[in-house]
Amino acid sequence: MSRLSRRDVLIVGAGAVASGVTGRGAMAQADAERHGLSAFGDLAYPAEFPHFKYVNPAAPKGGTFIQLAGAGTATFNSLNGFILKGDPAIDMELVFASLMARASDEADAVYGLAADRVAISADGRSYRFRLREGIKFHDGTPITAGDVTFSLSILKEKGHPNIGILLRDMEAAETDGERTVVLRFAANRARDVPLFAATLPILSRAFYATRKFDETTMEPPLGSGPYRVGRFEQGRFLEFDRVKDWWGADLPAARGQFNFDVLRYDYYRDRDVAFEGFTARSYWFREEYTSRIWATRYDFAAIRDGRVRREVLPDQRPSGAQGWMINTRREKFADPRMREAFALAFDFQWTNKNIMFGSYERTHSYFQNSDMMAKGKPSPAELALLEPHRGKVPDEVFGEPWVPPMSDGSGQDRRLLRRAIELLTAAGWTIKDGKRVNAKGEPLTVEFLFFERSFEPHHAPYVKNLALLGIEARLRLVEPVQYRSRVEDFDFDITVQRMVFALTPGDTLRTYFSSQSARTKGSFNFPGIADPVVDALVERVIAAPDRAGLNAACSALDRVLRAGRYWIPHWYKASHWVAYWDMFGQPPTKPRYARGIPETWWYDRDKAAKLEQRG
Repeated sequence: MSRLSRRDVLIVGAGAVASGVTGRGAMAQADAERHGLSAFGDLAYPAEFPHFKYVNPAAPKGGTFIQLAGAGTATFNSLNGFILKGDPAIDMELVFASLMARASDEADAVYGLAADRVAISADGRSYRFRLREGIKFHDGTPITAGDVTFSLSILKEKGHPNIGILLRDMEAAETDGERTVVLRFAANRARDVPLFAATLPILSRAFYATRKFDETTMEPPLGSGPYRVGRFEQGRFLEFDRVKDWWGADLPAARGQFNFDVLRYDYYRDRDVAFEGFTARSYWFREEYTSRIWATRYDFAAIRDGRVRREVLPDQRPSGAQGWMINTRREKFADPRMREAFALAFDFQWTNKNIMFGSYERTHSYFQNSDMMAKGKPSPAELALLEPHRGKVPDEVFGEPWVPPMSDGSGQDRRLLRRAIELLTAAGWTIKDGKRVNAKGEPLTVEFLFFERSFEPHHAPYVKNLALLGIEARLRLVEPVQYRSRVEDFDFDITVQRMVFALTPGDTLRTYFSSQSARTKGSFNFPGIADPVVDALVERVIAAPDRAGLNAACSALDRVLRAGRYWIPHWYKASHWVAYWDMFGQPPTKPRYARGIPETWWYDRDKAAKLEQRG
């Protein structure tokens, strides 16, 4: 059972929300009850399937799994993971169940969890979810249709702004008795809205009758999922305790998962310091994001004697777009020519070789590593989408898509720097007393905002190249809480963002690229993209009737976004680097579109005993 992670939906680099409704042609089956939903075709698992193929249904329960809190999560000050305020603890979704759960080996399918059946009306606007019998919150009170409608309504009204954007086409959440939930959607609603709603957490209406939902709090919430909040120390660690009589444990969408009695997350402000904690066995699992550490520091004794294992797991999801995002809300970044100059000043080839040990490929596309990225000249299907906008977009949109040029690897490619100078001058930024200034004589200064020191080595040579162009650039390292506050207020010049989209992207694209999201505090639209053409193409993606149409619409959108020069593209790798103390069991098959850790792993008592004997 894949959970809708707050990181996926609400935090930098997440948007991997499963997309949803069956195509319009599927409406011939209207009102027939079904056990799941898929975007563009039949479900891979039939009704009454026993479990997902990528789990071990007989996995033993018990033991503890201790891991380093993921990238971008250096602290927490709230246990409310669904609002804008505060810095929430990671993976609070574990505490909650949802109507349906995603299958991690299908591109866009969900299957029944709290709801065992769903029926879709003939016009595709109403979804009737039937709740299972015997489902309950952790205090033993039953989950009712009223709890579900309360949850969706309050999340839309008072939840994180991105949830509000994604639920804007959900017109009503209604009850029809104690066990039936009816969700009604706008006629032109996005394809993924019903599925998004079906994977949101079910909250207790009674619990929040005496509490304000939209406030940060360190009070553990009343949940209905496989875990409840256990011990924690604010900003240092958090434990989730398995609910041993959880009603969902043996359901097909959850069987063989959530096997550890305790899931513990340890928080470190510095990932280099955290590495030392891993070598000392303070925690037991780590996904590595820093090539320098992966290449040079995994040579300690426990690696050499086999007590710690390293693996490279394939990542078959779209890699998305990572890079330095340029805040175009600020007047100095208004001209795309000067933004392109910034891209030319970054020497990826030198950085990859000298800082990242040649571990990465260059990112070109917002849909990198997928069939949705633009390649070559536009196809006939893409041209049909782009032609109505001719004259409103750069001519390059109708040719080869823009890619950052390859440097000579010297660190200061004179050819690219000369081109950057030409672009800056054409954009009105000239040299005076060695400084790049505008027509008013104001110097071009830039601040790079970040909160993790691991990016400092990548910034240093880039800042040096900007100085050669007459640009004064400086680094601003702030505390994680301050960083989050500033990016939510769009109070930055340039910062790092990673955008990751689902295999079937839909309404989530609005939170990244729409004019509305550019004005919405806390949205993922870091660059402030507000372009009517982009808005129109996002809607064409959302309305695509099939996979071929989706790929064409995404490629057309990709061309226009890349022509806007909103970012300095970074790098990607289609794999996960993981290391762990050898005390776990794992299924033979990894889920195609997820890491599967720790959801599908389990504690192996024999391995753990041998590890203890070896010291």
